[in-house]
Amino acid sequence: MGTTVAVAGASGYAGGELLRLVLGHPDLTLGPVAAGASAGAPVTVLHPQLPQLAGTTFVATTAAALADADLVFLALPHGESAGLVAGLAGHQVVVDLGADFRLADPARWDTYYGGAHAGSWPYGLPELAGARERLAGARRIANPGCYATAVTLALAPLLAAGLVEPDDVVVVAASGTSGAGRSARADLMGSEVMGSLRAYKAGGVHQHTPEMEQALSSVSRSAVSLSFTPVLAPMPRGILATSTARLAQGVSTADLQDALATAYGSEPFVHVLPDGSWPTTAATAGSNSVHLQVAADAHSGRAVVVSALGNLVKGAAGQAIQNANLALGLDETVGLPVAGVAP
Repeated sequence: MGTTVAVAGASGYAGGELLRLVLGHPDLTLGPVAAGASAGAPVTVLHPQLPQLAGTTFVATTAAALADADLVFLALPHGESAGLVAGLAGHQVVVDLGADFRLADPARWDTYYGGAHAGSWPYGLPELAGARERLAGARRIANPGCYATAVTLALAPLLAAGLVEPDDVVVVAASGTSGAGRSARADLMGSEVMGSLRAYKAGGVHQHTPEMEQALSSVSRSAVSLSFTPVLAPMPRGILATSTARLAQGVSTADLQDALATAYGSEPFVHVLPDGSWPTTAATAGSNSVHLQVAADAHSGRAVVVSALGNLVKGAAGQAIQNANLALGLDETVGLPVAGVAP
């Protein structure tokens, strides 16, 4: 039978991607499929891409409904996981795809989210130094945000090696509309999004800003200060992030490429592209992979790192599966696609 899995928040895009990946995982067995307002509705009404679940209905999102699962994924709106977790058993592995347990600093939580700070759990970005040791056997894991994953993986090796300065980091990142969730909004209608790019939550107010600074500061010699501008792109999936930072004296493109290659040469899901090839969102669609490329801009004295990933896979559900594999003592690659879907 394998490990029984419950998915809370299964009606959303990340929840649907979790269902897809769990159904294809050889060591996981899908149990309760929970949703809030959709409780009682057939799963395939919202997820017709999952014909295996014909006849399955969403159950209410309660701790009692999730009690018999060995592994619980929470794909809930920010601020809702903490209350639900209080009713779950300590032996259950819980991976939270929301923000509730990502930030260590209560003041930063209050600034960007507001309300009571629930505490922090081990941060589920396995490619960071020392992360796998913290995640192995963990019962509680905070899954990173999609933007934070793209930016942290792009910059962490350069900061750790002292190749770029931590006090002048600028990121502009474009995301597909699924990153905004499934709730109906006028500004996410097809006629509003098609043929248009739009910046949003600019000026340091996006909620992933403190998460990125926290993760990058953990590998840097000093605290990282980051300016982040997210952009809504007219596509359903994907993130393309352009991260720049001031170069340390004498650093070349070859130095930057060597740092990424050294950090990720043996990583199953992080791929540094050949010289002259730059990441595209299409190449990572449907996969748990991240594509990276870097250059030293001698004119401006800045490193330029471009990263691409699937926001619903490595940016959410796939990373949650990767973290669960580590917590359960499985090969972390099990059930996860490395190759993208193209065209």
